[in-house]
Amino acid sequence: MYAEELLRLEGITKKFGAAEVLRGLDLAVLKGEFITLLGPSGCGKTTTLRIIAGLEEPDSGRVFLDGRDVTGLAPHRRNVRMVFQNYALFPHMNVEQNIGYSLKLKKKSRAEIRETVAGALDLVQLAGYEKRRPQELSGGQRQRVALARAVASRPRVLLLDEPLGALDLQLRRRMQTELKGLQQRLGITFIYITHDQEEALTMSDRIAVMRDGRFEQTGSAALVYERPETSYVARFVGGANVLSGTVLDAEPENSPEGGSQGGRAGILRFEHSGGHGRASWDSAGSAPPPGRVTVVIRGEYLDLSPEDGTASGGGEEDGLAGVILGRSFAGGQLRVMVRLDGQGEEISANRLGFDFPLKDGERVRVKWKAEHAIVVDRKNGQEKAGTGA
Repeated sequence: MYAEELLRLEGITKKFGAAEVLRGLDLAVLKGEFITLLGPSGCGKTTTLRIIAGLEEPDSGRVFLDGRDVTGLAPHRRNVRMVFQNYALFPHMNVEQNIGYSLKLKKKSRAEIRETVAGALDLVQLAGYEKRRPQELSGGQRQRVALARAVASRPRVLLLDEPLGALDLQLRRRMQTELKGLQQRLGITFIYITHDQEEALTMSDRIAVMRDGRFEQTGSAALVYERPETSYVARFVGGANVLSGTVLDAEPENSPEGGSQGGRAGILRFEHSGGHGRASWDSAGSAPPPGRVTVVIRGEYLDLSPEDGTASGGGEEDGLAGVILGRSFAGGQLRVMVRLDGQGEEISANRLGFDFPLKDGERVRVKWKAEHAIVVDRKNGQEKAGTGA
């Protein structure tokens, strides 16, 4: 999809006092890519961006841009620009002056500055706003001016530190579409940070999920959502259900169900305190050994039926028993909460629309197709840690 690598981080570490903020980050970013660093507050996203920009120096590791080591270069020598959540516009300057300021410092001619500013305003759909001051603009318009200022100098990489965080929900969603369209028109590499998983899934070519100064998983939006590698990623991106159980048996690698499901290697059966279920494991690893296993299932893949009824999903021996706790509405979806028998784990099943015949307090059977349940937490001894994450 992309021609070649543009930016690389190798072994980046950073401490502030005794706090270890970044723990050996490695990342390759391609030309023209929109990549999002996704994670909660305090996971190291902004520090990573500031190191790329040259505003912070790593304690160890290197930053490469176009194959050149720029770790020790000052920010103005990297041809990298950063857009902040607070816009950082000069209040005493009008829009034209704000956008043209960095060009003026570079000794560009007045004619060149006017032409570049006009082009940048066209890109962000603010032509005619040249003489307005920041305080005369709406939040969305100020954000567009900040973007226009950043792209006016045609940077190699544009870094965006939660630039839509201060906007209301409706405007934020509109700006997501506009920002992605702008990136595609310009062809500039965007590195975007957010804690909003919906925003990341909407805009990104790739997502790097961060946790405690490390990248937990990196991949396309679809891969991170559908094929999480850890229970942390599954919960953080899309709020998947996480179940722990004990492996009963595993079907051969080329089984009819396992071998045909997107590269998955096979199907296993596991025992849970509420019953039995099936799950798939990825072809990158061997079959999970006997013992504890962690499985994630998205709520949209769960099928609920009265406990004495039937439902699509596994065979008749499969399924978990539980009771409906309640329901809530979110974004056009009905979320049905179920407490499973045994250890009392709670899971949610999502439905489009609001029509659901089963009542709160009713006992149900929870089933799913094996290919929709993913075995996770298999790397670096994470099995035990993942079940309680």
